[in-house]
Amino acid sequence: MASLEDLEARVTALEEQVQHTRQDAAAARILAGTADRDVSDFKQTLNGHTQVLNALRETQIEHGHDISGLKTDVADLRAEVQSGFTKINVSVEQISRLLQHVVDKD
Repeated sequence: MASLEDLEARVTALEEQVQHTRQDAAAARILAGTADRDVSDFKQTLNGHTQVLNALRETQIEHGHDISGLKTDVADLRAEVQSGFTKINVSVEQISRLLQHVVDKD
C-alpha cells in the first residue's frame, strides 16, 4: 500500500507543478505581450525620429542652395559697388582737375 500512497503523493506533486507551470506560462505570455507592445512603441517612435531627421536634411539642403545663391548675389553686388565707386573716383578726379584748372587761371 505504500506504493499507492507514494503514487498519490507523486501525482499530487505533479499536479501542483503543472499548476505552477501554467501560471508561469500565463505570466510569460503577459510579459511577451507587453514586450511586443514596447517594441512596437519604440519602433513607431524611431520611425517618427527618422522622418523628422529626413525632413531636417531636406531643409538643410534647401538652405544650402539658398546660401549658395545669396553668395552669388553678394558677389555680384560687391562688383557693382566697386564699379560704382570706380566711376565716382574717376568723376571726382575729373572735377578736381577742372577745379584746379580754374584756380590756376586766377
